[in-house]
Amino acid sequence: MVDIPVAGTDVVEDDHRLAAWAATVAGELLVEVRGQGLEGNALKDAGDRAAHELLLRLLGRYRPGDAVLSEEGADDKVRLTSKRVWIVDPLDGTREFSEPPREDWAVHVALWEEGDLVAGAVAQPGLGQTFDTGAPPAVPPRTSDRPRIVVSRTRPPAFVEALASEIGAELVPMGSAGAKVISVVRDVSDAYVHAGGQYEWDSAAPVAVARAAGLHTSRVDGSPLVYNQDDVLLPDLVVCRPELTDSILEFVRRHGVG
Repeated sequence: MVDIPVAGTDVVEDDHRLAAWAATVAGELLVEVRGQGLEGNALKDAGDRAAHELLLRLLGRYRPGDAVLSEEGADDKVRLTSKRVWIVDPLDGTREFSEPPREDWAVHVALWEEGDLVAGAVAQPGLGQTFDTGAPPAVPPRTSDRPRIVVSRTRPPAFVEALASEIGAELVPMGSAGAKVISVVRDVSDAYVHAGGQYEWDSAAPVAVARAAGLHTSRVDGSPLVYNQDDVLLPDLVVCRPELTDSILEFVRRHGVG
């Protein structure tokens, strides 16, 4: 069993810092797991398990009164009556994690409190960076003449190709929902538009960071993203630079996502 890292007082007393620290140390553990010589499904399983167990132990120690919703754990419905719920994805982009040296995988740690996301962090160990709501990233000025829409590298939605054609955008394939959202923060892309299946843990932490950075976040119909629901399926989202919001939502309104 991995020893639990000890958090400093400044981390323990601040939810933003705790989210960032927990995501970071889980990412560091995943880098160690990735270097153990495992491959394929064995590496995927070892990464999922190690990061999940570490995050549960960290949150159990430093936020023992809070509920936790994790992709890798059983859904304890006590969270539905809890005021505070940590929503975590211990390893987002498991496929990419199992394909060294790919860097488009992440660790997500978000906090939902009484109706909304209040803190979050996305660690991308391959970049050596953690993006968090305590020190919101500043989105750089856009460097591309054409809009860039980031999509799944294995199953890009067909409607996004039509959207790209209409607004003159190029598609940027990438793994991990968290890496895709953060790519908008980093000016690697300008929008992430998804429909076709995700869960709350896929987007909670990235959305919290994107909101803090001043980006638009919503469902594809423009309605708010709502977390800590009984059904954790949250199948679609838009994260984009504010100036692209109207054109993307208008396209979806006219054409749908079918």
